Amino acid sequence: MRVSHWLLTASVAGLALAALPAQAQVAPAGDPAAAPAEEGAIIVTARRQNERLQDVPASVSVLTAQALANTGATKAADFVGLTPGVTIVTGTAEAGDTQINIRGINGARDAESSVALVVDGILKTNTAQLNQPQGTLQQVEMLKGPQGALYGRNAAAGAIVLQTLKPTDTLTGAVKASYGMYNTIEGTAHVAGPLSPNAGFVLAGYYYKTDGFYHNTFTGNSKTVDDKENWALDGRVVVGKGTATQLDLKARYSEFHGASLPFNAAFALPNFGAVNPAFYEDVNKHPFNFYSNIRPTNDQTSFDASLKLDQDVADGLKLVGWVLYSNVNQDLVADGTSADFARFISAANPAASKAVSSCFASTAANTGFAVNPPGAIGAIPVPFIFAPATGSTFGPYSPTTCDGTQYQVRKQQDFSTEWRLIGDNGGALNWQVGAYYLHIKRTVGVSLGADTGQGVIKQLYNAPDSANPTSLLLADKFKTNVYAAFGSVEYKPNDKFDAGLALRYDIEDRKSSTLVPTALDPFTGGPINPGQAFGTLSPQHARFEQFEPKVTLSYKPTPGINLYGNWGIGFKSGGFNNQGSAALIKSAFVDFIKADVHINDQYKKEWSSAFEAGIKGSLLDDKLTFDLAGYYTQVHDMQFFEFFVGSFGLLRVVSNIDKVDLKGAELSVTAKPVRGLKFFGSFNYTDSKIKQNSSRPATVGNKSPYTADYTLNLGAEVEQPVSDGIKVFARADYRLTGPTWFSTVQNQSTPTLFSGLLPISALGLPAFVGDGKYDRTRRNAFGIVNLRAGLQTDRYSIAVFANNALDKKYLSEVIPAIEFGGSFISPGTRRLVGVEIGAKF
Repeated sequence: MRVSHWLLTASVAGLALAALPAQAQVAPAGDPAAAPAEEGAIIVTARRQNERLQDVPASVSVLTAQALANTGATKAADFVGLTPGVTIVTGTAEAGDTQINIRGINGARDAESSVALVVDGILKTNTAQLNQPQGTLQQVEMLKGPQGALYGRNAAAGAIVLQTLKPTDTLTGAVKASYGMYNTIEGTAHVAGPLSPNAGFVLAGYYYKTDGFYHNTFTGNSKTVDDKENWALDGRVVVGKGTATQLDLKARYSEFHGASLPFNAAFALPNFGAVNPAFYEDVNKHPFNFYSNIRPTNDQTSFDASLKLDQDVADGLKLVGWVLYSNVNQDLVADGTSADFARFISAANPAASKAVSSCFASTAANTGFAVNPPGAIGAIPVPFIFAPATGSTFGPYSPTTCDGTQYQVRKQQDFSTEWRLIGDNGGALNWQVGAYYLHIKRTVGVSLGADTGQGVIKQLYNAPDSANPTSLLLADKFKTNVYAAFGSVEYKPNDKFDAGLALRYDIEDRKSSTLVPTALDPFTGGPINPGQAFGTLSPQHARFEQFEPKVTLSYKPTPGINLYGNWGIGFKSGGFNNQGSAALIKSAFVDFIKADVHINDQYKKEWSSAFEAGIKGSLLDDKLTFDLAGYYTQVHDMQFFEFFVGSFGLLRVVSNIDKVDLKGAELSVTAKPVRGLKFFGSFNYTDSKIKQNSSRPATVGNKSPYTADYTLNLGAEVEQPVSDGIKVFARADYRLTGPTWFSTVQNQSTPTLFSGLLPISALGLPAFVGDGKYDRTRRNAFGIVNLRAGLQTDRYSIAVFANNALDKKYLSEVIPAIEFGGSFISPGTRRLVGVEIGAKF
């Protein structure tokens, strides 16, 4: 029997045996409502125990149930927008693609996340779930800094800790629905109640649909650019509630269906720009237009189920264990990116000739169709960026078939289990010790195909004589086993002093093997996976290990002031790029255009050392609270996503930035001058610098990618009664996100493919004319205003809302393809105004 199946059996059996009745009455760990506290205090679980937010020796941002209701926040993107020092990129490629940046540490696309997601005490293992609603939320905690020693895997930058609704003692329920611009519908509903004196249930549903903000002009202004539909069902049964033995069973199923890759291209070729300014464009001023002839789609299904045990073993001794199974399948279809390199204008294999004829026919049929400059659709396709008077200049995602298609697949199954023994007898010393196991099976594939005008066949490989012949295929399967042991101890001799030490040791054992068949690209005659030209693709195996300590200190000179400091090590496992990536990059860019870029087939683990010191407190009878912190983090081998486009098609890889320094300061203040009125503000500044980068040596001294220079949050909230049982509420939030680079290459000039093609073309221009410069790819600072107001009673509510009320235009993401000479950019969301009604019983 395989190890994973044996562990699954053992874990379930362990839960069953440990659930034998015990006598003591205990409150479940991780339930904020379970800990006694003075009125108005916020109880959090930031150290795997219930304590006042004021007492936690770290920066923690909290959204209570009331704050969630007043802001309308439901998912990670909403929480991030309310949190200083945290930014997010999500949904720019696909629904499961989410990168959260906390104080300069970013989760690289195609690598593991840097932020742990913990729901009701259980660590989620698939980053595809990071920006999805997770049931009926009761509280959200955003923890900053390395949390691996306490919360586990992939918590190098921080953790998002969610508490959802537990069964209620009487039958209760609620429903909420909203309608807004662009045919945007959102609804939630739940019912909860008892099943027996010591058992209860929660059943919740979620639905969201929108036509999206943008139109496809090629298909009659259809709303097929950023449309989406998402629904989910959550079920929960708790047995033994309020007793010494509690079992918490949860299951969740969700589906997402929508568009993908809402990108435009922007060039960064200053010498070309002297002839046509569109070749050297400020990405912030780009006019977005969408005209793909392929309907972009993104489909995702996800299921997970978990069982959690809270068991009182003896006086002051508790066992907490859980098992989790997760299965997420997603794919996307989109137009291609290779038109400028003439992949589909000629064919080495006659069987693919119908793709060639389709390219010529669609070009002729769409002559004169308006596309973004410097693109142009002429009477015939041409094999280079410069087009004669009757020819075409293609960009990616064009209205013709000449740019082909792309199909991407990501499937992942996880099984994980954790067991934790907790000792807390109410004295000066409490402790925890435990172990964790995770098994991952993942399949990832990227397939480029020719567009014959007959749509996309959703398979990774299609034969040359098919309606969608494959021209490039990158596909691998991965197996990962993760083992970890951990422990922590906290010493609190009195009300003034608190010291904690947590330790964790992680081992990640990874294997990968190719799924690419031995076949040829029917258009170039080369191997279908370009890496095959440099040798056989053989199975890979690597092991990544890390010791992760965390130390915390707290001193309270007065009951209202907390001086604190902490230090910890963060860790994220290394992994594998598609085999042959290093050789392909060397051949296509290093040898051909003398590019100073270096990629490895295996990328290294990322680890960081993070210090934080601060002071938090409350004044004037809690009418004024504040949290001031400073931090310094040194990141080693920071993982970073790179995108390469060339005559071979496209290639996605993860590289390492050898050393990055991050330092900054953060201040949050909340004032409650009178009952029902609250003002709040926070500011974060992060100074980031690349100290060493063997992947791109010329980038030393640049800023850390995806890191905003600063964030500013300001807002106000009012709740006032207007009559018996009716109150009015209003809230205004302003979020300013500072300038942001999305690549390690920033103000540098670099050679591009055009630097190599120009000297050998009919133009005979010197190579430097084709060099790229990326100083215009930084996203400008932008501010977003969200407004919300309404009426509430004990049972009913109505509200109006305006997200991005001033309709600020901004960029969601900029992905430079450095050696191509441009960037792929996606726009942010626009103004959304709507109304929401709710009822509860």
